Amino acid sequence: MTMHSIRPKTVEQTRKLIESDDVAFLFSMLGTAPNSAVVKYVNSKKVPHLFLSVNGDKWGDYRNYPWTMGFAPSSRTEAQIFAKYALSQKPDAKFALLYQNDDLGKDFVNGLRDVLGPRYDSMVKAVSYEVTDPTIDSQVVALRASNADVLISGVTAKFAAQSIRKVFELDWKPMHFVTSGAASVASTIMPVGPERAVGVITSVYIKDPSDPAWAEDPATKDYLKFMAKYYSEGNPKEFLNAYGYTVTSVLRVLLEQCKGNFSRDSIMREANNLRNVEVPTLLPGVRVNTSPTNHHPLRQMQLQRWDGKGYVRFGNIIEGADL
Repeated sequence: MTMHSIRPKTVEQTRKLIESDDVAFLFSMLGTAPNSAVVKYVNSKKVPHLFLSVNGDKWGDYRNYPWTMGFAPSSRTEAQIFAKYALSQKPDAKFALLYQNDDLGKDFVNGLRDVLGPRYDSMVKAVSYEVTDPTIDSQVVALRASNADVLISGVTAKFAAQSIRKVFELDWKPMHFVTSGAASVASTIMPVGPERAVGVITSVYIKDPSDPAWAEDPATKDYLKFMAKYYSEGNPKEFLNAYGYTVTSVLRVLLEQCKGNFSRDSIMREANNLRNVEVPTLLPGVRVNTSPTNHHPLRQMQLQRWDGKGYVRFGNIIEGADL
């Protein structure tokens, strides 16, 4: 199915949900294209459009879309966190930024600008690529020539694998950050070869059920019991299942706060009133916070480094820049 066929279908089905089925809210809609196709319409109808499963910074635009709210930390927040950590280790670091020439990539440019401010131009060598490019080898070679101390790959999984492989081939040893959405063990690290990815840093905010560190954790055990009972055919160690369980746990808190009043106004009011909410499958110290002027529920992450066999979390929970 092409993007062009997705959009009209999405609009048609969303209209049906709102106008025929009279739904109270829309929850966890997946993907940039489907959400972009309906966001204006949903806001014009004043229907809560909550906890979207996309990570663009624009989904926190409370001024233009007061009824819309993302969930996961945005790519812009992640870039801020990478930059803050790199500067804590090397205050005069030179940055190389590889970014996709679209909203995803621009979030990384903006996140670095947020932290570096007027120093951005002197501290960053940024090179973009198109999603249709077959490889990004030439871009990585150009970034290597800048002698940067830090490489941030603001890319999708296919290009993350390519950047990790090329950095290894060039015997370049920067502090290499890869966006969490493209750092999967199964789809990025293993195809490249786990030994080539040693030292790669990414971020995490949910307890990973495949991480042995959580084997005895009560919340993880509860999640595994839930999966066995209600979704036995699913893979309990798949991160997206843990994500779905976590975002639904936050929704449950929101609905409890409504105290039985499930009007659209009431649901949106409570969506804007989540204060230091902790749900058991978020990492300790990661809390959900919203307000009418903060539609980024999660802005905290912890870093983790690939050691050849698995990711090892390190350091404290880091928060994005206060914009």
